[in-house]
Amino acid sequence: MKQSLRALIVEDSRFDAEFIMRALRETGYELTDSQVVDDPVEFAAALSRRSWDVVISDYVMPTFNGTHALEIFQRAKLDVPFICVSGGIGEEKAAEVVRAGANNYVSKSHLARLGSVVGSEIAAANERRARRQVAELTVHLAAIVEGTDDAIFSRDMAGTILSWNSAAERMYGHAAREAIGKPISIIVPPDRINELAEIQEKLQQGERIAGMETTRMHKDGRRVEVSMTISPIKDDQERVVGASVIARDITERKRMEQERLTLISELREAISKVKQLSGLLPICASCKRIRDEKGSWQQVEVYVHAHSQADFTHSICPDCTKELYPDIYLKMQKP
Repeated sequence: MKQSLRALIVEDSRFDAEFIMRALRETGYELTDSQVVDDPVEFAAALSRRSWDVVISDYVMPTFNGTHALEIFQRAKLDVPFICVSGGIGEEKAAEVVRAGANNYVSKSHLARLGSVVGSEIAAANERRARRQVAELTVHLAAIVEGTDDAIFSRDMAGTILSWNSAAERMYGHAAREAIGKPISIIVPPDRINELAEIQEKLQQGERIAGMETTRMHKDGRRVEVSMTISPIKDDQERVVGASVIARDITERKRMEQERLTLISELREAISKVKQLSGLLPICASCKRIRDEKGSWQQVEVYVHAHSQADFTHSICPDCTKELYPDIYLKMQKP
């Protein structure tokens, strides 16, 4: 199956341009898009108008040459192969063109090798782009890792710290230069050391540990409550060679949770001490005594005091005053 190719050809001879395109077709390429130009303006316009897989330029032309074409190409900042093709320059001049920035040179008397040169240069350009993308992604990820408030670090399977971000420095108190190369146990309290063996076992099985809440230790000995996610790092053979750790400080959250639990406990205790009157109370229609749970009849104030936090202060209402102390009642009515 032929490989598609978009080729921009800088050539003043249409005859030579046809030979170049034929050489490409004979070496397995299908020219899905091609253009032949022979002056600087047309060349610059073609570079900006569409995408190309390769630029193939003659070196010697009446009003235009390969060096000038290369300068225009370099100003366009395109990462595609620029291959110089000519029949009238020697090896020294060809080497000079390559030193100036051309990716390769092919003599017109050896166009049979043009296809293989184009293939190798396209592959090299693809590799350069891939490396550049990886480098850009690495820089991007590094910026994210350094900018986060979560401690992010890595370790090998022996437990040695390999990387340590700024948030880890703040959370645990160890500078990167102090932590890298040290065992992970420097941030583990003595009473939590047994967790390391459990984590190691899960990592060896390729297991990811998410949301593990535990306690770690600051350089000054202070305990730090953390929520950790530990992910295995594998090589190209799918073997676990280490782990990445993301830890979030949840000390404040834990403190607030404890305060909430304490408050709930205190409220429950207070409620348990409050006695309430509820339901139907059996009360005598005549003397107004209330029958308690044991069947005994008690005065209202005795019953209420025993079943609530209420207490009584005694007085006499106007009606009772009138009935029991009529003389006092009459005096109270006088203005």
